[in-house]
Amino acid sequence: MKRTLVERKSDLELVVTRTFDAPAHIVFEAWSNAALFQRWWVPKSAGLTLLSCEMDVRTGGTYRLVFRHPMSEQPMAFFGTYQEVTPNERIVWTNEESDEGAVTTVTFEEEAGKTRVTFHERYPTKAALEEAIAGSAEGLPEQFAQLDELLADGC
Repeated sequence: MKRTLVERKSDLELVVTRTFDAPAHIVFEAWSNAALFQRWWVPKSAGLTLLSCEMDVRTGGTYRLVFRHPMSEQPMAFFGTYQEVTPNERIVWTNEESDEGAVTTVTFEEEAGKTRVTFHERYPTKAALEEAIAGSAEGLPEQFAQLDELLADGC
C-alpha cells in the first residue's frame, strides 16, 4: 500500500513525501504541465472547482490558480513566482496571495524507475503553518493519491 507521509518538521516547516511508481520525468511533467496538474491538484473531497490554471514553470515564471467553493460567492486566487526550476529534479515557488504564504519546494528523486517526491513548505510564522495544517495541507494525502492514479493511468 502506498502511503503519503505528512510531517511537521518545525514551527515553520511542513514536509510531505510519497514514492510514485513512475520515472522522475513523468512525475515532473504532472507537476509542470497545467493540463495534467489540474487533473490531480484539487482534492475531490474538498468541494472546490478549479476555474483556471495558468502555469509558466520556469525560473522567474509565474502561476495563478483560481478556485470556486460552494460556500463562497467570490472565487479564490492563489498565485506566485517560480524561484527555481530544474527539470525532472526540483521546483521552488512562492505563494504570494498573502503575507503568510509559504515558499514551497518540490524535489523529484528517481531510483529504479520510481520517484520519491518531497513537498516542503516553509511558512513565515508558526500561526501561518497552523492555519495551513488545519486547512489546505489536510488535503495533501488525497492530492498525492490522485496524482498516483493519474500516473497509473499513463497521464
